[in-house]
Amino acid sequence: MMSAVQQLPDGRYGSSRSADARADRKLKIAAVVLGALFAAMMCWFGWYYVVGNKFSGEVIAFQPYADNVKVHLEIRKDAGTSGYCTVRSQSEDGAEVGRADFRFSQHQERIDKVVTLRTTGKGTTAELMGCHAD
Repeated sequence: MMSAVQQLPDGRYGSSRSADARADRKLKIAAVVLGALFAAMMCWFGWYYVVGNKFSGEVIAFQPYADNVKVHLEIRKDAGTSGYCTVRSQSEDGAEVGRADFRFSQHQERIDKVVTLRTTGKGTTAELMGCHAD
């Protein structure tokens, strides 16, 4: 009995990896690395927002009038921290009609306060631009 040894074509049946397979593997590795970096960045932003941010605020409600806007702000901060929040108002056509900084130096951790933002025209919005600790 003679046995015949059959030669398999190169690149088939797992005998060697093709260039496409190597490229696919590199793309998968790159995707995993970028996904991990994105997840780490989102965790860092989340931690900063919840734990690391010592002074933040939120517009609860606002009431526009002819020459001002009453804005109800809720401020969350550390008890010993003081700072300010910037609020702006825009008219119906999108033009800015008022902007002001409001200081908060009370020793409470949560402050509810209604502030008056003077405007040069009828404001239709009240937007919190940001809060900053001193």
